[in-house]
Amino acid sequence: PLDKKEETAAAKCTQPCLGESLSISDLECSLCIRMFFEPVTTPCGHTFCKECLERCLDHRPNCPLCKQSLREFLKAGRYNPTVLLQDIMLATFPTQLAERRELHRAEMAELSNLTKNIPIFVCTMSFPGIPCPLHVFEPRYRLMIRRCQESGTRRFGMCIYENGKSFADYGCMLEIRQVELLADGRSLVDTIGRQRFRVLSRGHRDGYHTADIEYLEDKKVSGEELQELQCLHESTYRLAQRFCEHGDLTSRHILMQHGPLPEKEEDIQASADGPTWCWWLISILPLDPSYQLNLFSCTSLRARLAQLRRILTALLQQPP
Repeated sequence: PLDKKEETAAAKCTQPCLGESLSISDLECSLCIRMFFEPVTTPCGHTFCKECLERCLDHRPNCPLCKQSLREFLKAGRYNPTVLLQDIMLATFPTQLAERRELHRAEMAELSNLTKNIPIFVCTMSFPGIPCPLHVFEPRYRLMIRRCQESGTRRFGMCIYENGKSFADYGCMLEIRQVELLADGRSLVDTIGRQRFRVLSRGHRDGYHTADIEYLEDKKVSGEELQELQCLHESTYRLAQRFCEHGDLTSRHILMQHGPLPEKEEDIQASADGPTWCWWLISILPLDPSYQLNLFSCTSLRARLAQLRRILTALLQQPP
């Protein structure tokens, strides 16, 4: 067997030969026509960048080149890198590989911005502190969710559709807590609402909507105004408790689905979005989405509580 020195010498001999017999075009992905990044080889023997292959499989479970079924490959949900190819690229074209990595890093940094070009899922009303389970099956949203995970933000915006616009002017940032991948590429995504935002401008990226946004914050009050706000908060919370104990079939069904009324918070102005129990209540009350959106965009906790008190009073006066 060769000793260490001979091994190194042998490697040095083979390296230039490898560099001479290969060109950059031999190491290009046939889908993006760029140097492979995280190359993955399919069971049918074709190699693509991991991201390029995933994007093709979002649309149909077949090899992009030979069209062979990749259902079993997709079901496994694991894309092991082609290590030998990575080693060859590193040995023959280290500068170009470093440039390719830097390009990927820049793309990820762009996707990590949480006020510019944030991805928007156009679907349902979601609220701060309230869970929002999603079933993701459209190719554009599969890509969007994957990017949110890969960029490390695990966040995207949720807006409802609004006539005459692609989506409403207000929405809620959702944070991905868990993703359960199904065998056919669909996924069940467990998310929870974070901050509210206002849409400043709309855009697109690879089929899904994006937006530049600014975050909303409730106006803080102090002194006498704060005391009045605390009294209003107390009385509205008591009404909410009565509504939940009302005991008719509808509210019992709601409580089974959404869990109990959240506890009161010590400091009602601690969060930029106000107490979570208000959002829980708005999410379960039989309100028109446009009315929910109205409450959602309001940055006065006092005005929001006054509206809720009016709604609860009216609902409690109805015969069971």
